[in-house]
Amino acid sequence: MSRDAIERLVHDYSDAVVHRDFGQWGSTWAPDGVWDLGKGRRVEGREAILEMWTGAMTRFTAVIQTVFNGAAELDEESGTGTGRWYILEAMQRSDGTNSMMLGHYDDSYVRVDGQWLFASRELTPHYQGPGDLSGDFHNAVTE
Repeated sequence: MSRDAIERLVHDYSDAVVHRDFGQWGSTWAPDGVWDLGKGRRVEGREAILEMWTGAMTRFTAVIQTVFNGAAELDEESGTGTGRWYILEAMQRSDGTNSMMLGHYDDSYVRVDGQWLFASRELTPHYQGPGDLSGDFHNAVTE
């Protein structure tokens, strides 16, 4: 049952991104959650996380976040767990340019009042650039 709850949590997060549902998106986070987008973009606490996300979303006219494969390991007794989920974001920026990001989130989960929430999400981008994939992949193997 808890695996279903984690899948629902991940879905609710992505669905809220697509629909700019600030209440739904914020409700996926633990009160003391940590969101780390890399490059010094780390924020702690649900309110600060929501404030950062709200500001970031003003730079886009549309974002479609799709979740691909993922896995989660949960400890029912302690009410904690970890997981990894691969995502694609197709974006239209406010200036009219389109781009794509492929990456994964490394997550930690905590059960609060019977509900599974994100304790932390750390984003690792593998590609950010034009939708035709003509940009550089961050995880490319070079010889």
